[in-house]
Amino acid sequence: MPADKIVEMLLAGTGETLLMVLISTAMGYVIGLPLGVVLTVTDTKGISPNRVVYKTLDAIVNVTRSVPFLILLILIQPLTKLLVGKSYGTLATVVPLTVAAAPLIARMVESSLKEVDSGVVEAALSMGADKREIVTKVLVPEARISLLIGVTIALGTILGYSAMAGVVGGGGLGDIAIRYGYYRYETGIMIVTVVVLVILMQVLQWTGNLLSKKLDRRK
Repeated sequence: MPADKIVEMLLAGTGETLLMVLISTAMGYVIGLPLGVVLTVTDTKGISPNRVVYKTLDAIVNVTRSVPFLILLILIQPLTKLLVGKSYGTLATVVPLTVAAAPLIARMVESSLKEVDSGVVEAALSMGADKREIVTKVLVPEARISLLIGVTIALGTILGYSAMAGVVGGGGLGDIAIRYGYYRYETGIMIVTVVVLVILMQVLQWTGNLLSKKLDRRK
């Protein structure tokens, strides 16, 4: 394959991968962020303990996270086809990526919010803050650095998942690696694809770390 065609293909694959990762991460936070907040609030040491709600959501998160992504990808193909009209391609891959991202994000959000000093929460309660204000004005602002680091971790994890989706024609760099590096034995394209994925991972981590340092007013 001519070099210019390879470059064009890799650029298109990189764009597709970034599109999948960013959209699915954003959608994952739409689901996972409130889920993580509810898990934090309803825990035994939360501001509104509810054993039934917590145990139910906790079980859902644990079960979903326990399913390997490739299996999840295949299991929800009917749902994917129902939502986007097909079970392969860049847009279709967003669905399983979102399903995989949401419980991961929920657990990271829960962990971040639980790191907030209980004394800060108690002080806000003593001053008459309601539950909504505790979440929006105390827990989330106090946990902002940890939450941002969680975004970086989520992006990196989803990037890895997106590469796995190439096995079933998910599009992006993973699809290129499978089609050319595996089926056609073009090792050079495989190596370049892996290098691009590593670079993307490093850029995402560097950006997240930089933003977290800028937002950390404690330093």
